[in-house]
Amino acid sequence: MDSAIQIGSSAHHTSASAPAPAPVPGHACSGTLGRHLAQRLVEIGVRDVFSVPGDFNLTLLDHLIAEPELNLIGCCNELNAGYAADGYARAKGIGACVVTFTVGGLSVLNAIAGACSENLPVICIVGGPNSNDYGTNRILHHTIGLPDFSQELRCFQTVTCFQAVVNNLDDAHEQIDTAISTALKESKPAYISISCNLPGIPHPTFARDPVPFFLAPKISNHLGLEAAVEATAEFLNKAVKPVIVGGPNLRVAKAQKAFVEFADASGYPIAIMPSGKGLVPEHHPHFIGTYWGAVSTGFCGEIVESADAYVFVGPIFNDYSSVGYSLLIKKEKAVIVQPNRVTIGNGPSLGWVFMTDFLSALAKKLKKNSTALENYRRIFVPPGIPLKRVQDEPLRVNVLFKHIQVRLKRLM
Repeated sequence: MDSAIQIGSSAHHTSASAPAPAPVPGHACSGTLGRHLAQRLVEIGVRDVFSVPGDFNLTLLDHLIAEPELNLIGCCNELNAGYAADGYARAKGIGACVVTFTVGGLSVLNAIAGACSENLPVICIVGGPNSNDYGTNRILHHTIGLPDFSQELRCFQTVTCFQAVVNNLDDAHEQIDTAISTALKESKPAYISISCNLPGIPHPTFARDPVPFFLAPKISNHLGLEAAVEATAEFLNKAVKPVIVGGPNLRVAKAQKAFVEFADASGYPIAIMPSGKGLVPEHHPHFIGTYWGAVSTGFCGEIVESADAYVFVGPIFNDYSSVGYSLLIKKEKAVIVQPNRVTIGNGPSLGWVFMTDFLSALAKKLKKNSTALENYRRIFVPPGIPLKRVQDEPLRVNVLFKHIQVRLKRLM
C-alpha cells in the first residue's frame, strides 16, 4: 500500500525536560507515545512483538504489554528476535521487534539486513538514550565508548527504508507514522529509536483516540495499465506454448491471489523460482515444479526453456536464482511483471502499473492455452516409476532410464 499521512505535528523540537505544551481545549492530555506505538502496531496487523528487554526499552515494553491485542514474546537474543520478526513478516505481511540501544541494535542488524534483501517490512524499534543526554558529551553504557550516539543510526541507514530518531514528543507522531507507512509502502524494514524517558509522558499529540492515520492504496496509471494489458495479451495470444514462472516479488506486491486468477484463466503451466517457494500453491493442477535452470525440478526446466513465451511474475535474477547467470531464456520471449512495472519482450516497459491490477486485468483478455501443460504431462515420469514398454518403440532418453532402472532393480 502507498501512504499519505495526514498529520499536524509541529516541526519545532523541544527537550523532554522542558514544560509540556498546554493541553488542546476539550481533550484530556492522557495519550502517550508508548500507547500510540502499541495501537499503530495493532492497526497494521502485528499481534506478536519479538523483544529482548534492556534498560533503555523497559518503559516502552510496559506500554506494549499493556495493549491487550499485542503479545510480547521474549527472545534469547536480539538476532533471534530479528529473525523471528522476519519470519513473522513472511507469514503475516509485517513484523516487529524491540531491542535496546546499540548493544541490542547492532546485534539485531544482521537480521534486519536480511529482511531488507528479502523485501520484508519489519519495524525495528530500539529503546534509545534519554532525551536529556543528547548533546551533553556524556559517554553511555551499552555504546562503543564515545559521546556520539549516532553509530547505530548510521548502521541502520544502509539497510532500512526510513530511520526515525524520536527524542522529543512534538514530532514523535509524525516520525513514527512515517516510518511505519514507508515500511508498508516500500516493503522494507524501518528503524525507530525512542528515547527511554518518553514513552510514558502524556502529550496533546496523542490525546485524540484514535490518532488519525491514513494509508492510501496504490492505484495504477489507467492508460498505462490498459496499454500493458493490451500489448501483453497480443504477445501471449500469438504464442504456441506459453508458461508462467512466479518469483519472490509476488510477496512484495501481495499478488498471490491475482497470480492464481491469472493462471486459472490462461491454462498455462506454473513454475516457481527457488526464492519464491511458498508463494504459489504447489497443489495447483497447473503446477509443474521449481524452475532453477540446470537444476530445475525434473521436466520443469525443459518445459520453461522450450516455451515460445514466458511470463515471469516478480522475478529476481541474481547469481543464485539464475545458477550463475546460466538460464536459457531470451528477453524477446519474456514478459517481466514487477510490483510496479511491466516489460514486454524487447518492446515497451510501462511503469506505475501495479502487479495485482495487471494480472487481474490480463486474465480477462487471454485465450486459454494448455499446450505447454499437456506437453509436460506427456513427458512427465513420476520419480521411481518406469515407463511401460511399447513393442518396437524408438529408443528415447526416458526409455533408456527405464531399462537402467529395471537392471538396477534386479541387482538389488
